[in-house]
Amino acid sequence: MKINYHGRTFAGVSNTPNGQVSGETLFTYGQDGDMLTATYSGGSIENGHMTGLVNEDSSLYFAYHHLDTDGRLKSGYCHSTPEVLPDGRIRLHEKWEWTHGGEGKGESVVEEKDEGKG
Repeated sequence: MKINYHGRTFAGVSNTPNGQVSGETLFTYGQDGDMLTATYSGGSIENGHMTGLVNEDSSLYFAYHHLDTDGRLKSGYCHSTPEVLPDGRIRLHEKWEWTHGGEGKGESVVEEKDEGKG
């Protein structure tokens, strides 16, 4: 069954050192058809946005951009693979790469918050 991400809230669980997402970063996802949108903030991220696609296998491909708390603009792209946890929440395994303001590639994990289930 294809996952609908609309209205779900995620938080950072782990990240490689060159990333900025942390456990204080919260993501609020929206979905309209196969279009994914999200806003995010928290930790060292002041304000961020994502726009992308939900693939047939429920994986995600999106571009992201944000201003960090030091006033730097950063952007990149990411491919996320979902894992459905035993309690029904979603964990996303992310492989990302900076395109502006940061360096290199990385991997992170974000996990759905309880109140985000829908």
